[in-house]
Amino acid sequence: QVQLVESGGGLVQAGGSLKLSCATSGGTFSSLGKGWFRQAPGKEREFVAAINWSGSRADYAFSVNGRFTISWDNTKNTVYLQMNNLKPEDTAVYYCAATNRPYTVVQYEYNYWGQGTQVTVSS
Repeated sequence: QVQLVESGGGLVQAGGSLKLSCATSGGTFSSLGKGWFRQAPGKEREFVAAINWSGSRADYAFSVNGRFTISWDNTKNTVYLQMNNLKPEDTAVYYCAATNRPYTVVQYEYNYWGQGTQVTVSS
């Protein structure tokens, strides 16, 4: 059973940076696709970034492209989301997820979810 635990959220001023981490345990995480999603207050959860099982491919939502970077460390079984030039509209609960597929950006195709970490960007 794959388990995911996010950390690194917090309060930051607009223009600042945060790096989210997602520690995993159980299963063969190295063969799974990984992704980050977020849910702002009063809104549905949305796709942020995804990376394939080997780390050779990554895709981003248009709203974060060029500012966020997803990566993973196979030696630590940890996936990261580096967030730069943060904006107030990035305020949300950020969720790490893993899929049994090698890669997908489709939310319902993710099988395993973390509990989420709050990111708040002040103006």
